[in-house]
Amino acid sequence: MRQIPFIALAFASLTSLQAQTHNHVGLVFNILVPMGEFREKTYLPSLDLPVSQVEGYDVGLGGQLTMSFPLQKNVAFRVGIGGTSTNGTNTASGYDTINLRHTMFSLSGEWQFFLRDAYEHRGTFLAVGISGDFERFSRTFEDWWGYELDVTRKNRLGGIISIGHSFYSRPVFNFTFELSYHATLTNKDLSRREPPASDLLKINFGFVF
Repeated sequence: MRQIPFIALAFASLTSLQAQTHNHVGLVFNILVPMGEFREKTYLPSLDLPVSQVEGYDVGLGGQLTMSFPLQKNVAFRVGIGGTSTNGTNTASGYDTINLRHTMFSLSGEWQFFLRDAYEHRGTFLAVGISGDFERFSRTFEDWWGYELDVTRKNRLGGIISIGHSFYSRPVFNFTFELSYHATLTNKDLSRREPPASDLLKINFGFVF
């Protein structure tokens, strides 16, 4: 029974600290929907392969840790660190299917514009910013990824635009839902054998403390 006053005191302290600093930590889960050529790309026959190839990625998952710093009543700056993973295939008539995996570690910075209150992180908001993306493209003939045929690593710049809503649920945390579009901005020239742009629609949901 002695633990109950201690837990109550801990929650009260956290609430008091947030009221003083107004900074909000977020824990977000992502459902990833590949878009454009990242979803499906057809490569024409070449000297290396005399038939067409169809390459694409499926729906993936990710997670992100964020920190939102209110600057004014309706404006905040959000920084984030996160990772994503998507699987796919490369198929060509008469050849074995190649299994693909794309993983991305990202550092992001975004401006948030709240229609209601940035200090409380409540209401509808728009966000726009950029991200530094550290990507890994893996290829294998195996189903269980015990042996990787080829690995390509690429560091690129991404652009982010989002619309979301933060629902007031408890004194200590809010539930958030957000739709976000991520577009690769650099190093995506296929003529230079660079990987296709990692354009993604993200369905984000989580908690902000």
